[in-house]
Amino acid sequence: MSINRVLISGNLTRDPEIRVTAGGTQILSFGVAVNDRRRNQQTGEWEDYPNFVDCVMFGARAEAVSRFLSKGSKVAIEGKLRYSSWERDGQRRSKIEVVIDEIEFLSRGQQGAGSPAPMASAPVASTPAPQASRPIHTPPAAEVYDEDIPF
Repeated sequence: MSINRVLISGNLTRDPEIRVTAGGTQILSFGVAVNDRRRNQQTGEWEDYPNFVDCVMFGARAEAVSRFLSKGSKVAIEGKLRYSSWERDGQRRSKIEVVIDEIEFLSRGQQGAGSPAPMASAPVASTPAPQASRPIHTPPAAEVYDEDIPF
């Protein structure tokens, strides 16, 4: 068995590009910068090192999603890795990209009323309605030891 799932969040490095295949399939592509934090050995300070990830989305959602994105937009993406290779000008080239299954907009101003159903917008904090004061019941503490866990 193998699992091919990827979760990333970051900012778009360029405006999204949409194109259409000869068969009519829409393809949305853009890059996302994802930071990796590492400690600098000379200074001892933590530093961000960017990783640039190519992302692609296919189908009818591609055009709808493209209307909500622009360079610098913050997104969270779930998808799978895909390896591609080709030859150009006699040179062998290859890349790994994320094929997007789900995308969540994390920047303000990216959500709209016409958002397609498969997309989720950024969580919105709301103030809960006041409730009558009730006593809080906590379950009794369970004593679980490593020996009790079956794996």
